[in-house]
Amino acid sequence: MDFAVEPEFQAKLDWMDAFIRDEVEPLDLAFPGRAYEKPGERLRAIVDPLKEQVRARGLWACHLGPELGGQGYGQLRLALMNELIGRSAWAPVIFGCQAPDTGNAEIIAMYGTAAQKDRYLRPLLEGEAFSAYSMTEPQGGSDPRLFTMRAVKDAGGWVLDGEKYFTSNARNASFFIVMAVTNPEAHPYQRMSMFLVPAGTAGVEIVRDIATMGDRSGHHAHIRYTGVRVDADALLGEEGGAFAVAQARLGGGRVHHAMRTVAAVKRAFDMMCERALSRATHDGVLADKQLVQAAIADSYLQIQQFRLLVLHTAWLIDQSSTRQARTQIAACKVAAARVFHDVVQRAMHLHGALGVSSDTPLARLWQSAPLMGIMDGPTEVHQASIARRVLKGYEPAPGLWPTEYLPDKIAAARAKYGDI
Repeated sequence: MDFAVEPEFQAKLDWMDAFIRDEVEPLDLAFPGRAYEKPGERLRAIVDPLKEQVRARGLWACHLGPELGGQGYGQLRLALMNELIGRSAWAPVIFGCQAPDTGNAEIIAMYGTAAQKDRYLRPLLEGEAFSAYSMTEPQGGSDPRLFTMRAVKDAGGWVLDGEKYFTSNARNASFFIVMAVTNPEAHPYQRMSMFLVPAGTAGVEIVRDIATMGDRSGHHAHIRYTGVRVDADALLGEEGGAFAVAQARLGGGRVHHAMRTVAAVKRAFDMMCERALSRATHDGVLADKQLVQAAIADSYLQIQQFRLLVLHTAWLIDQSSTRQARTQIAACKVAAARVFHDVVQRAMHLHGALGVSSDTPLARLWQSAPLMGIMDGPTEVHQASIARRVLKGYEPAPGLWPTEYLPDKIAAARAKYGDI
């Protein structure tokens, strides 16, 4: 197992490091919260040349294959790239890999017809449009077994009725990918189908946008679909195949998100270390205190362990598939929430009043900590998934006592070597 990359790719990472620091991170300060808006002329004049530099370096939409304008990089390379991209809210847009558009582009590339790719995928790849993934529902959350939104065949097409909750970036999206029940009597994972729905379709109503902690603008929409008619060619993939499409979309994206989390916690960790060496006390600096040293050591260990878990998961996907790495992908999701919470909390605490103010990024990062364990499925769901898969590799003890019951093992050892 080797996570090293060849010098040519390392040179690309080095360029990304400097480019994001010097050109992209300032966008977060000059144009906060505007990365996922449709840019006006003034903003395009700034953003488009940056995107062109990325394209010129062969670093645009690298999760996609060459036939779609990307590099077709494996998950390990993408993980190393996302460790840098995760430093900036604007960087995913500049590098053509912003969520939810990356996952949406991947499933259209995998399951879309030629006409669907031309109409929906091409604008995404060119950075000319945003999309939204309309899956979760008010009463069912992200559990597809509880979804009630229906799609019924009608006059050569489909009619969609129902409500979706927390559809991210719906206000700026040109189209939605919508999961709806098409056969209520089928197996829970074969009841649903995916549909491509243009944003201007009659009956699509954005009821309101919902803000989250640390995000006052609110870009997660509650959408009501009322008698929304689409043609038969709006079906993405096979009828009843939505669950498989959704699973294909989520695996790699969770690895990317985990590595961007590494970037966020590294930023908090760097601030923690700097503060420990800078803040004077009556008898030295904070870095001289054993409790502070313990906080720094624990944070370092957590970050390194988490980073290696993500890199190993990315390597494993490259060697097999997202399906074979489902346990590790779920582990990344659980670990991301914990590491983010712990490291940011320590860094914020070490900064005192400054840490909870709006004068550093820490307070905003801390507001995101609870979301890490809720969005994209709560931590407990992923824990249960990990446990189920891990336990498949074990069996109950064959008798009354555990297999490590020492009296039985000692007796067996003595019987084996009793004559010596």
